[in-house]
Amino acid sequence: MPQGSASEVGRLRTVMLHRPGPELQRLTPRNNDKLLFDGIPWVARAQEEHDAFAQALRDRGVEVLYLTDLLVEAFVDPDARAQAVDLATRSLHLGDTLGTYLRSALLDMAPAELMEALTAGIRNDEVRGGHGLVTALLREDDFLIDPLPNLLFTRDSSVWIGDHVAITSLAMPARARETQLTEIIYTKHPRFADVPKLHGWHHEYVEGGDVLLLGSGVLAVGVGERTTPAGVERLSRQVFEAGLAHTVLAVPIAQERATMHLDTVCTMVDSDTVVMYPNVAHTLQALAVTSADGEIRVAQPESFVVAAAAAMGIDALHVIDTGLDPVTAEREQWDDGNNTLALAPRVAVAYERNVETNARLGEAGIEVVAIAGSELGSGRGGPRCMSCPISRDPLP
Repeated sequence: MPQGSASEVGRLRTVMLHRPGPELQRLTPRNNDKLLFDGIPWVARAQEEHDAFAQALRDRGVEVLYLTDLLVEAFVDPDARAQAVDLATRSLHLGDTLGTYLRSALLDMAPAELMEALTAGIRNDEVRGGHGLVTALLREDDFLIDPLPNLLFTRDSSVWIGDHVAITSLAMPARARETQLTEIIYTKHPRFADVPKLHGWHHEYVEGGDVLLLGSGVLAVGVGERTTPAGVERLSRQVFEAGLAHTVLAVPIAQERATMHLDTVCTMVDSDTVVMYPNVAHTLQALAVTSADGEIRVAQPESFVVAAAAAMGIDALHVIDTGLDPVTAEREQWDDGNNTLALAPRVAVAYERNVETNARLGEAGIEVVAIAGSELGSGRGGPRCMSCPISRDPLP
């Protein structure tokens, strides 16, 4: 099956997920804020909810790949292991004695053991060597390598644009290593050996949750808490040079936790239809970015829906107005009511708890595949956040 995606809503064929694992069990009231979680999830229930999500996708004919499986398979390559260990042990807080020990110990691990160490993290009381001033002064339960609980949200660390994959650059320190591991998958795993690559973790910040594939040749990229103007500029140059897009819409969004990505306020449910947070539906703006003779050109801001329709070459981008009162709208947006994953045109996965938003989707003719998410939502992410489409059918 060809790999790649040119839209948000073409029939989904292959997706990459991450099943919650030991990294979530490392969250405590002392570190959950640093690791970007609003609470301490019940891990067993989160796993049950995620398994049901994955099964709902399989029931619709979607091939489900797991990030950790791909990483273990990539780690068969000694160069992949060496790269991962080097990146994980560059931290200045380790010191020479402990850093040297950790590098040696990690390189001696089998692929599956190394994957778990790098995703679940390593505590001070779990090392058997490298003891010195650093280990003596740290608490026993301090992490030498932090866990990566946000791996759950596979959308952010890579995004497919046509037949290219963009390895993104994550803004928050707690997430920086995620995209380094994702890059290893895309560069070292045989399945992706011939896939052209864009961007990279070492470039300006761009996160996958901010990137919407509005239509053929048209991207919308949110600019806010996680994606920077410089990141959008570099990505725009790359997609223009690769012939993957003719227009990039830079969409400013509030730099707040509730609106960390564009897909927290707007997702596509049909080729010309979005579900959008009512509080921004009529105020969201966009700047159309194009290229002429190798130079970036930026238009004046205008309404997002107007700019999107013009770039897509359609009469109008239809907005499903959830019609909710302000309090309900704010609650359901916080609970990822606007963060849907399209399985096909007019078929979308959504959290079941967003009853009012889902009802309005149904009234608009969108089939809602409802899943539980009481524990999965602890890190502020919905079905779209938890999925990286690797293959979608082209739209007619």
